[in-house]
Amino acid sequence: MKHIMKIEGLIAAPFSTQNIQREIVYDKIPLYHDFLVKNSVSGAFINGSTGEGVSLSQKEKMKTTEYWAKSAKQSNLKIINLVGGTSYTECIENALHSQETGVDAIALLAPYYFKPANAKALSEFCAKVAEAVPEMPVYFYHIPVLTGCNVSMYEFLKEADSMIPNLAGIKYTHEDFMDFQSCINFKDGKYDMLWGRDENLLSALVLGTRGGVGSTFNYAAPLYLSLIDAFNSGNLGLARSLQQKSIDMIRLLGKYGGIATGKAYMKHLGLDCGGFRLPVKNMSSSDYELFKQDVDQLNMSDWFSKI
Repeated sequence: MKHIMKIEGLIAAPFSTQNIQREIVYDKIPLYHDFLVKNSVSGAFINGSTGEGVSLSQKEKMKTTEYWAKSAKQSNLKIINLVGGTSYTECIENALHSQETGVDAIALLAPYYFKPANAKALSEFCAKVAEAVPEMPVYFYHIPVLTGCNVSMYEFLKEADSMIPNLAGIKYTHEDFMDFQSCINFKDGKYDMLWGRDENLLSALVLGTRGGVGSTFNYAAPLYLSLIDAFNSGNLGLARSLQQKSIDMIRLLGKYGGIATGKAYMKHLGLDCGGFRLPVKNMSSSDYELFKQDVDQLNMSDWFSKI
């Protein structure tokens, strides 16, 4: 890999598109792709937490990848495919498939059953996969709240820098701003540090991030693009106000049960992605009616993505 790709702007983490039987509806992916492009999203981080990659079979993940890769050939949308975390042999299989289908980059999770003891062990695991696709950019997906792997990413970069030549950067979904800033400044900003907590994107912009990966970028891209523009133009008052709107919107996720509420937002916009697979709890039809009332009270129609 000659140089590190850096993605600016919003990278949406698409939801899996499912029917009532919780089967993947692949034919909705081209429509989903067009929806993201229409709303000026820069990339899609597929098969991640929002996309239920850990709940999909190998075949389902591969087919999902194929549909996204084929759709993105018609646009400039960058595709990062999360290839897995617990089995490096499966990760390699998915990485090679990602290379064949032509996605722009792959991402790796920390092993979340047998956990790496330190940064060196984590780097060795990632290197095992990365060396199978030496010309492909590789991101690490840091989400310790779900993986239970609490290795410092600054320590990880110090180990991985010489071990993984095609390491591109980190999707950083954690609240340790000290660690994040140290990663941004590592080797004069060598790595692409993508922020993964939508509710405090503004704080990450202050530290120097140029891109973020998030589930709420699916349905509120105009809000975050305006927030970034306000920050870049020095209008911090407006930027803070827009971040608060983001927080108000995200609070409804907690109120209605968590990650599956994101699909309720998508349904409300007109792109029904179905539900989540077990063990994630889905919203009842009666709660959905209450949810719609709460959404209307947010007064955010101008900030939601357009179908």
